[in-house]
Amino acid sequence: MAASSNSSLSGSSVSSDAEEYQPPIWKSYLYQLQQEAPRPKRIICPREVENRPKYYGREFHGIISREKADELLGGVEGAYILRESQRQPGCYTLALRFGNQTLNYRLFYDGKHFVGEKRFESIHDLVTDGLITLYIETKASEYISKMTTNPIYEHIGYATLLREKVSRRLSRSKNESRKTSVANDEHTAVEKISSLVRRAALTHNDNHFNYEKTHNFKVHTFRGPHWCEYCANFMWGLIAQGVQCSDCGLNVHKQCSKHVPNDCQPNLKRIKKVYCCDLTTLVKAHNTQRPMVVDICIREIEARGLKSEGLYRVSGFTEHIEDVKMAFDRDGEKADISANIYPDINIITGALKLYFRDLPIPVITYDTYSKFIEAAKVPNADERLEAVHEVLMLLPPAHYETLRYLMIHLKKVTMNEKDNLMNAENLGIVFGPTLMRPPEDSTLTTLHDMRYQRLIVQILVENEDVLF
Repeated sequence: MAASSNSSLSGSSVSSDAEEYQPPIWKSYLYQLQQEAPRPKRIICPREVENRPKYYGREFHGIISREKADELLGGVEGAYILRESQRQPGCYTLALRFGNQTLNYRLFYDGKHFVGEKRFESIHDLVTDGLITLYIETKASEYISKMTTNPIYEHIGYATLLREKVSRRLSRSKNESRKTSVANDEHTAVEKISSLVRRAALTHNDNHFNYEKTHNFKVHTFRGPHWCEYCANFMWGLIAQGVQCSDCGLNVHKQCSKHVPNDCQPNLKRIKKVYCCDLTTLVKAHNTQRPMVVDICIREIEARGLKSEGLYRVSGFTEHIEDVKMAFDRDGEKADISANIYPDINIITGALKLYFRDLPIPVITYDTYSKFIEAAKVPNADERLEAVHEVLMLLPPAHYETLRYLMIHLKKVTMNEKDNLMNAENLGIVFGPTLMRPPEDSTLTTLHDMRYQRLIVQILVENEDVLF
């Protein structure tokens, strides 16, 4: 946010990172208001107060009335004291002078100080942030309410200026594979430009797979001045000034986040691993149609394992499967899972099944789970197939494509049933609970639905040419 708790926000305090956030497009009104906000003035108690909580300083005045607190503040804007409630001993109040009146807030402490959602290391920080928020919301409430009405997000002036340069950098390695190119460029070209410029450049990059993905916004504290990349207004406050997408780095106001389109372009620098990563996030970060784990494992299995007896039913050594997982997390698409390293094909099938089990949202998503189960219960075979097809259309595109590719592969497995002894029903038993899980973590529901899970996978395998 603005400055540290002990210094004012001035141009000289802006970091080199923050300077990148100040092309002409950024709107300065709220920044200027933060500069003008009253500074906190601690009113010290002249005597030693008995039973003062150890986490409060000399601004604590003990048990005093509201009237006495008002008198101590002396009408000075930004002045504050802490007091213990006369009516409720053991409860503490922040008395703060703002707008020619004394405001009283119930004060809490759980290792950090807070009066609302935000938690602060010190009372001084809490008051600084409070005064900034009060001042800005008092002076600019109508302005704030209209911030989202004319966003810069879809017509970014400065992004347009940089788009050609960024696109050239993104295509510099055009002789390399698509995935390698995007991965390398995200670590170089895009490194020092804002996430908004990055989004614009990737949107216009022909190699990009255009799956829709929601942003993964989380409350964030910005060090140094930052501006919202949706409305172009300053993000005010001392901490938790806005939200940041943990996948692509987009920074916006909390209220603006509700208006941002589902166009997250994950940054490889932010994706720390392959396993346990959201499926859509992974494929967009690596610029692939499907997770690279699925492609690489299936390619290896079809090259040397289709005739292996008990394929997917027989388990490989757990330690070796974990080794494959770590290889993908560490090396990505360069992971070596060849027969020279892992001669037992069951290790590769085990690693593929583990990938699906570790997905935070299963291939058959939580949102569609109950609809698939209901489709499996339809008694008439033709109607059941139609019901399954309708639910398939509800899957997110990356999930649909992954499931489609897997079913084509499993159909090839059944075509070698004479050697591997694996038919569609057997594969349903293996993959049912791997590809779909009930939204609620209920053992009873899981047991009850197992036969329908198995049936869904069996239907998908047997009818992959019709359903996909």
